[in-house]
Amino acid sequence: MPARNALTSKNALAGAARIMIPFFKGTNPFKVNQNTFMDQNSKPAARHNAPQTSNLASELYELPPLGMDQETLALDIRRYFGNFLGRDKYCRSSRYPHHALVLALRDRLMERQKRTRSAYEGSGAKHAYYLSLEFLMGRTLNNALLNLDLGETTEALLRRLGLNLEEIIDSESDAGLGNGGLGRLAACFLDSCATLQLPVMGYGIRYAYGMFRQHMENGSQVEEPDHWLRDGNPWELERPEHTRRIKYGGRSEFYRDASGQQRSRWVDSHDVLAVPFDTPIPGYRNDTVNVLRLWSAAATDEFDLGEFNAGSYPESVSAKNAAENITMVLYPNDASENGKELRLRQQYFLASASLQDVLERWEMHHGRDFSQFAEKNAFQLNDTHPSCAVPELMRLLIDEYDLGWEEAWQITRHTMAYTNHTLLPEALEKWSVRLFGQLLPRLLSIIYEINARFLNEVSKRWPGDNARLARMSLIEEGPEPHVRMAYLAIVGSFSVNGVAALHSELLQKGLFRDFYELWPHKFNNKTNGVTQRRWLAAANPALRQLLDETIGTAWVTQLDELRKLTKHADDPVFRQRWQAVKRANKVRLASLVQRDCGVVFDPEALFDVQVKRIHEYKRQLLNILHVIHLYARLKHGEDAEWTPRCVLIGGKAAPGYFIAKRIITLVSKVAEVVNGDDEIDGRLKVAFLPNYRVSAMELIAPGTDLSEQISTAGKEASGTGNMKFMMNGAATIGTLDGANIEIREEVGDDNFFLFGLTAEEVEKARRDYNPNALIAADADFTRVMALLESGHFNRFEPGLFEPIIGAIRSRHDPWLVAADFRSFIDAQERAAAAYRDRERWSRMSILNTAASGKFSTDRTMAEYNAEIWRLTPMAPVQPNRQ
Repeated sequence: MPARNALTSKNALAGAARIMIPFFKGTNPFKVNQNTFMDQNSKPAARHNAPQTSNLASELYELPPLGMDQETLALDIRRYFGNFLGRDKYCRSSRYPHHALVLALRDRLMERQKRTRSAYEGSGAKHAYYLSLEFLMGRTLNNALLNLDLGETTEALLRRLGLNLEEIIDSESDAGLGNGGLGRLAACFLDSCATLQLPVMGYGIRYAYGMFRQHMENGSQVEEPDHWLRDGNPWELERPEHTRRIKYGGRSEFYRDASGQQRSRWVDSHDVLAVPFDTPIPGYRNDTVNVLRLWSAAATDEFDLGEFNAGSYPESVSAKNAAENITMVLYPNDASENGKELRLRQQYFLASASLQDVLERWEMHHGRDFSQFAEKNAFQLNDTHPSCAVPELMRLLIDEYDLGWEEAWQITRHTMAYTNHTLLPEALEKWSVRLFGQLLPRLLSIIYEINARFLNEVSKRWPGDNARLARMSLIEEGPEPHVRMAYLAIVGSFSVNGVAALHSELLQKGLFRDFYELWPHKFNNKTNGVTQRRWLAAANPALRQLLDETIGTAWVTQLDELRKLTKHADDPVFRQRWQAVKRANKVRLASLVQRDCGVVFDPEALFDVQVKRIHEYKRQLLNILHVIHLYARLKHGEDAEWTPRCVLIGGKAAPGYFIAKRIITLVSKVAEVVNGDDEIDGRLKVAFLPNYRVSAMELIAPGTDLSEQISTAGKEASGTGNMKFMMNGAATIGTLDGANIEIREEVGDDNFFLFGLTAEEVEKARRDYNPNALIAADADFTRVMALLESGHFNRFEPGLFEPIIGAIRSRHDPWLVAADFRSFIDAQERAAAAYRDRERWSRMSILNTAASGKFSTDRTMAEYNAEIWRLTPMAPVQPNRQ
């Protein structure tokens, strides 16, 4: 036993228990400053050409590994609680024991992270860097305990100390650093990369305020700031020695260097600092710990002393405030010009800080020899947001490292890879040349040069095709020219991938057809996934135990092992155990709904769930029209062979998205009427879940029976919620859109409720779309619209839903809600009938989980690696156990 373990005694444990027992007896009157765990005296390190080492650093690597037993953990928790956090027996908050536990775990993660980095660097391994403006991490504690294999140990330890692990986990704030699927996908990717032991580092932004907190007032969404860092984030480690300087504004100028070469440089800029904070990302029980580095903005000077001495305090700190605004809020509302500018600042901030970081690390080990850089590095751009990385890498290589254009362009085009996540043209970011030039003048000049050379290449391929040149140009001409950022990402990358088979096909045939015809070899598909560690093993512990007992534990890292469940689907004893697990999970979900919505769900009813970002193409509107249809049936006595149903809808609408927010109001008002109608007698319940978030989904997915994936075909790139629900045994009702197609292929037609037009049929239907004729020809649809138009759900707010009614009846409705109504109603009837046969439904549930093996991010990441990155998996250096 290491010497430090010998310090542990029964008296020490008893002392820890005495200190920690009072935590949950009252509420917390204190706050921890977000800088509690930061070195306030640290300064940015100067650039250097060789790594700096010390005897102290070498000796730290030789320390024996920290103990993973209860006694050693208890001692460390007590030390952090009493000494580092300065708490005693009078503390009444769960926050501090949570922080103490996290810090003890972080110590163990950090020593593994150092050994992982040592293995990567010692082998000269190729690295990949995942650049994403979003990382929707949620809570970290439960996932870390699972991956470190410390769940049972910690639970028993905390019980001895008079604490409850579940309450400790619940005290952690969600790290809401994303808007939805894009950010959650990035988080799942990092988990899988660490589990596969791939040298991958994540780069993002440390927003002080994440995705807004949503609450409801009179059925309408109200946004509140989500200051998730208010109480600090003990998982992260500030690394001020790696601070980077980011330029904005100013101008480009030409000059001649010492050798007489004409060069460009960026001068008279207004700079800010990017300060990194590292979060450890553990692999599943393999001692590998990768890193997510999030950048926080800071001013170059804290305040203007001259202004301060003159008595102008606000002006003295204006530069500091302006700098910190860059990372203050996740994705500012870009409806205003200021919002657009701030969003572009964020995107460049991420790209520049991350690339500077990688290049300096390269320089430390290789000097200024970049001949092997492209062979040893890859940058994955997660959607269009980080596409500033293309011209920024060119700028750094040319301006800062003195490479020629051709050499720099060869490196750039062989290191950048671009993932597209949308089929909506309006979601492909474009920035006005005016704004881009004001904010990033040097990058704009580089983009113009890239574009001129690119259009010359296109012209050689298609001589005289000026229409094609205009379509493909990186600059969209018009009254106000714009930079097409997606096109920039394609031109500057060696790989362009979609995220589901249909999505990738539609990109090649539609949105990026010209580029596909020029470079078909660049395009590929990588169907998304989710990590089963969080979304099944951690989120659904009861099902995890049943799976372990039935098919073994290999599925946690090899999800295809779930196929072994297929042979148990017809076993009545196993089905009974499956039903018991599902019911227990529905009880958990019902508790969440009652607490957050005030609506009582009956666990015996069909739990019908749609939770995701509120957007017209995702068609929450179609879902609520079906609810109105069910309500009308009950009011007219059409309840023969009725299936009790509880409908849960949740999600956030962008603050400036009027119609999406009005759809939320419609859901809330319909729920109010349905739930308050005594004649319905609980046979139909409806709830809108406010503030949908990762930790809520961890309860929702295990408790869902029917998963609503009902987007207009051809509009959803992939979806990942559909995979989480499927993995937890929910059946899907959906269109042939995104990954729904592959889900249906895996589980079979009989276990998927298909409805709606295909992507090809959608395009044909637009030509002569007549929703009013469809409504008039369908008695059920007519009745639904009559209820909606009569004001039945808005008696005291006339005209409230006129915009929604107008959208449904419009010939120009791009989402074709009316076109799919009848098919959706029929598919819902099939689902209701199937649920009434509980044995059939249980079999269907089992087969959905059994068929979900393809949808692990382990498979997705393995494909990224095999076909794009080509990294070598690397185990960490073994610890010195003396």
